[in-house]
Amino acid sequence: MFFRSLCCAAVALLAGCATAPHAPAARPATPATLLLVSLDGFRADYLDRGLSPTLSALADQGVRAKAMKPSFPSLTFPNHYTLVTGRYPDDHGIVDNSMFDPALGRFSLGNRKAVGDARWWNEAEPIWVTAQKQGLRAATLFWPGSEAAIHGVRPDHWRPYDGDMPYDARVDKVLSWLDLPAAQRPQLLTLYFEAVDTAGHYYGPDAPQTNAAIGQVDAALARLVAGLKQRGLYDRIDLIVVADHGMAQTPPDQRIFLDDLIVPGHATVVSTGAISGIIPAPGHEAEVANALLRPHPHMQCWKKSDIPAHLHYGHNARVPPLFCLAQTGWLITSNTRSMLHHGKPIWGEHGFDNDDPAMRALFLAHGPDFRRHVVVPEFPNVDVYPLMTHLLHIVPERNDGDYRPVEEMLVPAAR
Repeated sequence: MFFRSLCCAAVALLAGCATAPHAPAARPATPATLLLVSLDGFRADYLDRGLSPTLSALADQGVRAKAMKPSFPSLTFPNHYTLVTGRYPDDHGIVDNSMFDPALGRFSLGNRKAVGDARWWNEAEPIWVTAQKQGLRAATLFWPGSEAAIHGVRPDHWRPYDGDMPYDARVDKVLSWLDLPAAQRPQLLTLYFEAVDTAGHYYGPDAPQTNAAIGQVDAALARLVAGLKQRGLYDRIDLIVVADHGMAQTPPDQRIFLDDLIVPGHATVVSTGAISGIIPAPGHEAEVANALLRPHPHMQCWKKSDIPAHLHYGHNARVPPLFCLAQTGWLITSNTRSMLHHGKPIWGEHGFDNDDPAMRALFLAHGPDFRRHVVVPEFPNVDVYPLMTHLLHIVPERNDGDYRPVEEMLVPAAR
């Protein structure tokens, strides 16, 4: 599989690739521009609510997956980095939204210093770094990891995350990058919107406010599509729209309190929510383990070495020695921690077992390399990376993805 990707990535340099089953004599020597858009928290079935006409039109005119399975844990930073590296979180090192590393200290989404520290991200190489190393230009708007000089490389164009930046301004910034002279114009771009995730946390996945947020991001996509059409780019750019995870309802009476199970001070709780990582204090290892590893009605805990294999999780040094996963709809917390999202009670959450349908994410694609009017089966999000490296004609880094499940999305000349 890697050989086929390597061979096809070299098409621009070689006359052909006889050993590849789809050696593309007709494939363009120059790849189309690729724009990757993330709609944070856009659950796969949200598209069926009839509230997003722009997304529905893109899906109808291009390719839609029945769903895309996130990697575990089904959290924002781990899955955004999976999408651009093709590696499971346990493999690329961003194992949680909140982490502890003995050499680096604590990491969290709101810790701007940590987010911009490349040492957290250097266990893998995101696609914008790989693209730039191979002669392409890249631009990122708010993608996790893009604020750090990973392996010493930043995107050619990037902005630090600003949640207050209006969506129209975000779209216009990406369009302005496409307006640059050819020598500066990026061939790979990313764009990010968080409204659906935020509303899902504040109000739950079925709330009117979440439906309104679906309409908000769809309006932003409508502005993007209009801008691309105005520039004559709509049918010349490969547009991939994804989500990082889904969302589940978490009523406030469904909470698991760790301090009812373990003595405060006898362990460090690294993260809470759908999952929780716990580091026992020296001398209290057996006590804390015994308290957590016994059966609990709405939570399962493991030693990191015993985490089920299907989760692809537990080998990375940043995964704490004890790890707990809540039943979908329940949250792990403590009596001293308020389960809030930006100061508001949490009515929706993600991070749960990625086999749960509520965690399924959106995937759709449109552009010159994609088939039209096609619905493909569910596939894992690690496969997006080999799809993108194939479209960009670049040699991929080592990854956990597979090009074969996504190959059928493409027109024959692009395979």
